[in-house]
Amino acid sequence: MRTVNVLRYLTPLREGGSLPAIAEADDDFLYVLKFRGAGQGTKALISELIGGELARFLGLKVPEIVFANLDEGFGRTEPDEEIQDLLKASTGLNLAMHYLSGAITFDPVVTKVEPRLASEIVWLDSFLTNVDRTARNTNMLMWHKELWLIDHGAALYFHHSWQNWEEQARRPFVQIKDHVLLRSASMLDEVNAEFSGRLAGGIIPAVVSLIPDDWLLNDSPFESADEHRQAYISYLQARLSVSEIFVKGARDAR
Repeated sequence: MRTVNVLRYLTPLREGGSLPAIAEADDDFLYVLKFRGAGQGTKALISELIGGELARFLGLKVPEIVFANLDEGFGRTEPDEEIQDLLKASTGLNLAMHYLSGAITFDPVVTKVEPRLASEIVWLDSFLTNVDRTARNTNMLMWHKELWLIDHGAALYFHHSWQNWEEQARRPFVQIKDHVLLRSASMLDEVNAEFSGRLAGGIIPAVVSLIPDDWLLNDSPFESADEHRQAYISYLQARLSVSEIFVKGARDAR
């Protein structure tokens, strides 16, 4: 993954609970910047990184994700006190994704999604336990007539406590009943056969290895970053090994 330096804070996206923002980086691109100093801290960034990069590996469209470095002096002239506090708390590596200029929020009433693509997204969100892809907040955009996935920060919600995480890895995902694409997801078994096989290789350890050490050491129940990283790998691999459980849960909810 690339690392960019944030040059300018342009505008907050106040529809996001963690106050993400549009910012300009030193590669002359605009990004949607997610801050480590926001409410869910680095855990939301870890979910974003894992969810986005696994989605990309599976062939789903996700804006490029980069590490975004925020200098210590950045934001001192920001007049909004809440934003200034957020910027001060976010010094160092944050996460950002390319800003899709002109994209519009996906509307399930306006745009119909084919069963195969709907099933792929429902499968992924069941695997990642992503609670935030509902009709109220789809976290999908239409850009150049294609469907793009954004914001996986609410996925992997087990890691906010790490209690009984081995057991949680093997549970169905009950909240899939609220998924905006569930009704169209009629090819879950076919997708499961393909996606579970593709993720069974080395991609899960490869993606988890991208997580910066200091994100893992922040408020961690583990003794080291490597131990924390291995727990993510073990959770995801265990969940993948029982994919028929969360697929059945999605199929029953549908």
